[in-house]
Amino acid sequence: MSNHQASWTSAGPAGLVALAVACFVFFALLTGRVEHSAIPIMGLWLIGGFVIQLVTALLELREGNMLGGNVFTFFSAFFMLVTGVEMLFKFWAAHNNVAIDARISGYSWLAISAAITLWFPAYLTGPKSLSLVVGALVPALWIIAFKDLGIAGAAWANAAGYLALIGGLMGIYTSAAMVLNNKFGKVILPFGAPFIKLEPDQPATLGE
Repeated sequence: MSNHQASWTSAGPAGLVALAVACFVFFALLTGRVEHSAIPIMGLWLIGGFVIQLVTALLELREGNMLGGNVFTFFSAFFMLVTGVEMLFKFWAAHNNVAIDARISGYSWLAISAAITLWFPAYLTGPKSLSLVVGALVPALWIIAFKDLGIAGAAWANAAGYLALIGGLMGIYTSAAMVLNNKFGKVILPFGAPFIKLEPDQPATLGE
């Protein structure tokens, strides 16, 4: 073990893996690859992801990453914890004949979707692979919102599922690039140049 004082580092890779897990299970559910009886297990996995994303958010904020820190903060709360607990509650309610109006979740998803859509241009100044993660999730979140509100039909669920899968795959790729490039001190997996290049004196986004 090293004797020198270890410094803090980014937990972005772990946060992206947690996001990928959520994307993969949403893909399975929305595309009908698992039955609705899987919902309680899915809820537990999302609650586990909440722990990882909360830690990631705190470390990103500590590093001064306002964009990544804030996104991981509200994703940990709403996309992970609230959604996970909500799935457990909905499953319990369905099996105990408790009537609930779940459309209220759609209004919450509208707020989340609007926020991430308006923040998305900031991601275009960072690694291209990360931009693609968020770019895939933006329309997926809107579809989920409209689906919960009863506006989008079942056919849209399939599209949201595949968008989530793309976001999850790009999240895994980006997390691997962050870990491998850092460990080997050179580009093992390229992030891709930003879609929008900032001026030299402007700060970039996530995990730099």
